[in-house]
Amino acid sequence: MTLPDLSASIDPSKLDKLAEVAIKVGLQLQKGQDLVLTAPLVAVPLVRLITAHAYKAGASTVTTFYSDEETTLARYRHGHDESFDRAPNWLYDGMAKAYENGAARLAIAGDNPMLLAEQDPSKVGRANKANSIAYKPALEHISNFDINWNICSYPNPSWAKLVFPDMPIEEAVRKLADAIFAASRVDRDDPVAAWAEHNGELKKRSTWLNGERFAALHFTGPGTDLTVGLADGHEWHGGASTAKNGVTCNPNIPTEEVFTTPHALKVEGHVSSTKPLSHQGTLIDNIQVRFEGGRIVEAKASKGEAVLNKVLDTDEGARRLGEVALVPHSSPISASGILFYNTLFDENASCHIALGQCYSKCFLNGASLSQDQIKAQGGNSSLIHIDWMIGSGQVDIDGIRADGSRVPVMRQGEWA
Repeated sequence: MTLPDLSASIDPSKLDKLAEVAIKVGLQLQKGQDLVLTAPLVAVPLVRLITAHAYKAGASTVTTFYSDEETTLARYRHGHDESFDRAPNWLYDGMAKAYENGAARLAIAGDNPMLLAEQDPSKVGRANKANSIAYKPALEHISNFDINWNICSYPNPSWAKLVFPDMPIEEAVRKLADAIFAASRVDRDDPVAAWAEHNGELKKRSTWLNGERFAALHFTGPGTDLTVGLADGHEWHGGASTAKNGVTCNPNIPTEEVFTTPHALKVEGHVSSTKPLSHQGTLIDNIQVRFEGGRIVEAKASKGEAVLNKVLDTDEGARRLGEVALVPHSSPISASGILFYNTLFDENASCHIALGQCYSKCFLNGASLSQDQIKAQGGNSSLIHIDWMIGSGQVDIDGIRADGSRVPVMRQGEWA
């Protein structure tokens, strides 16, 4: 179904502020830097504003790649079977080359979370795997934090209709837009200053955690009894971070998390998801997994289980963790009461873990560590990095020190 143009439902001044924040706070784009931008076709109004702000900031070139729901579906309706094992390597090789040459990366999220819900899970899984393999050279520049990068969002009508199913489409788009603006702090008089203050608060949290040097975190709650060992020499981050190219950026807008690297071999127990995971057009709900020796040995889901298991079979690292993140249950996104069906937002309403690739940034002196050193310290390697939510107002977290003593970190979802 082709949805009508509903951009008139979106406050233009706040959309412009979001574009400004994406460039000035999200990327802190540098004069003379190229920008690689990806976006759903429906997000053209935001793309145009971001492009204008990028050139005002001194960008050399801005190159945009668009995705489109109908053309994506056309592949599943009409594509030959063997095509689902292929991906545009040439495109991702070009992106990797751009990042090697210093380009910044900006992604506008907003795809329909249910786009592929009716498609063959086997084909979805194969296409996702082929895409992950092809994208790896480019993804490594992002996961290694070689460059300044950012993700922000646009209220796609099909996404808005999923979040607010009982509203007329125009009202749903307007409401989703307002929720995006509030979470992204662009409903403030001075969003750039608001972000500076927020980054300061996240820095206080990560500084405390780094001072504690916990060996592990223990999560307990309904359906959850999980011990996540932390990588040797791990380092907590949150909010603004400085990439290896020297640029301080906010990779996620919005963000409410502090995060670090788990030890890939030291995760034990079971955990249940507390929000659905939208992955590549498939909704995966009520995830339940069990870890032994850091590896998922059992995985179930009430919805999307076949796709989940295809994801877990991507490679050896896909069944291990690459990130653990702490978010208070009272975060503004959680307090909104909105289930976004979008990881960028839902992960900032809840503590979460990520399957797959770790961030080398989350190690002491990470920029100087080789891949072998990162692995030796417990860092995970994979073609994927997929966050899913495990926190709620019923989850407690203890920090476990090397001597076995415990420190309350969160109680009923709030900082202890």
